[in-house]
Amino acid sequence: MKQNLKYYLKNNLSKKELELVPTSFDVVGDIMIFSGFPKELVKKEKMIGNTILKNYHNIKTILKKTKKYSGKFRTPKLKVIAGENRKDTIHKENNVFIKLNVEEVYFSPRMASERKRIADLINPNESVLVMFSGAGPYPLVIAKNTKCKEAYGIEINQIAYRYTLENIKKNKLENKIKIFLGDVKKILPKLNKKFDRILMPLPKGGEDYLNLALRHIKNKGSVHFYDFLHEDEFQKAEEKAVKACKRTNKKCKLLRTVKCGQYSPGFYRVCVDFSVNI
Repeated sequence: MKQNLKYYLKNNLSKKELELVPTSFDVVGDIMIFSGFPKELVKKEKMIGNTILKNYHNIKTILKKTKKYSGKFRTPKLKVIAGENRKDTIHKENNVFIKLNVEEVYFSPRMASERKRIADLINPNESVLVMFSGAGPYPLVIAKNTKCKEAYGIEINQIAYRYTLENIKKNKLENKIKIFLGDVKKILPKLNKKFDRILMPLPKGGEDYLNLALRHIKNKGSVHFYDFLHEDEFQKAEEKAVKACKRTNKKCKLLRTVKCGQYSPGFYRVCVDFSVNI
């Protein structure tokens, strides 16, 4: 952004109030999302929102979280504080367009560089599976930017699934992406298929699916397992991967552990990349 938000608010807020103005936010398409507003600024939030709209013309709607990620689909509760009264948008990243409703579908724009990192690892003609595929960001980025043979996605959130179908058409990737609606534990065994690469970008609880992933990975295939951990405990994610391999009688080779986004102070999303020998 061209200037710090506080620059535009300096004539409308006291010095104490300026110090409270949130500096952390996400931009999804033309929607800006604040994790929360201090209660001291509640009466000023509409003015703050309108100031953003006036000075940042790419933003059309301002939202704030009223409840953090929760529920079966790990989605937030959001309130419109300024701009157009909507929560759907089209987000562009890594050469693809992703349409979604930011309150009904889990999506993190901060993972764009991680999605690009994964795409850069994919070899020609790979069959790739994305568990918990949401509105399709990983399958879309992979199918658009690599020479993979195919990208499969499985998603239990029906709204996210419908957006994925629309996004596949919008990006003209019908020939490379196959998407399935339902619980990974029920859908994946029915596919009767193994993959060269499996991604597990579940916000929390991904370790419960490691055994399933390992049953559907090809020999010498790669798994990308995501976890949320304190910065002093990253090795726990590696230990989970190794234990799962032992449980399923497979040999696992740890390739790298990547820090890919801060979740809260001291806590990060990490990805363990490992290969599997059957």
